[in-house]
Amino acid sequence: MSINELTQSISSCRICRDNPAKAQLPHEPNPVCVISSTARICISGQAPGMRVHLSGKPFTDPSGDRLREWMGVDEPTFYDASKIAIVPMGFCFPGYDKNGGDLPPRKECRAQWHDSVFEAMPQIELILTIGQYAQAYQLGAKRKRTMTETVAAWREYYDDGKPTILPMPHPSWRNNAWIKRNEWFTADLLPVLRQRVRDLL
Repeated sequence: MSINELTQSISSCRICRDNPAKAQLPHEPNPVCVISSTARICISGQAPGMRVHLSGKPFTDPSGDRLREWMGVDEPTFYDASKIAIVPMGFCFPGYDKNGGDLPPRKECRAQWHDSVFEAMPQIELILTIGQYAQAYQLGAKRKRTMTETVAAWREYYDDGKPTILPMPHPSWRNNAWIKRNEWFTADLLPVLRQRVRDLL
């Protein structure tokens, strides 16, 4: 399937509404995914939040501001599909849990789309795996026991072939304490990320 065909099929996907694996998606689907035949960088995250669900544009929230700062790119570059692909593990906002937090990404997306999406983008050279769900998909058995251990082992994955897999925490404000506790992330990983992004752009 071509990039255009995949994009059209994903945008019209209603599996979670019409044929869900478990509970039905609690709202009308609005898949958010940016696939590219030329981008050399791919952001593989979790799932859109409510703000992204409403805007239909990925990372239109404070998490996006922080992610762009981590990468060292401005908004026009970040949203240039010829340069950066964005493929969350769940394409639609999954809804809220009983405590008001976002539910995990829906499993239907992974089963239906992800292998085809990444097969259609063989030119990708760097995949930022944001959070445990993306890391589980991209790293498989190479993933460590926890997200912290996986991100701390980033050098193992960085030099492990093409595409380069770079595990990262979610850029949410909820991870402020994690970032403060793990100073190596800012001191060691982010400079490498920014240089790699500059090289690929």
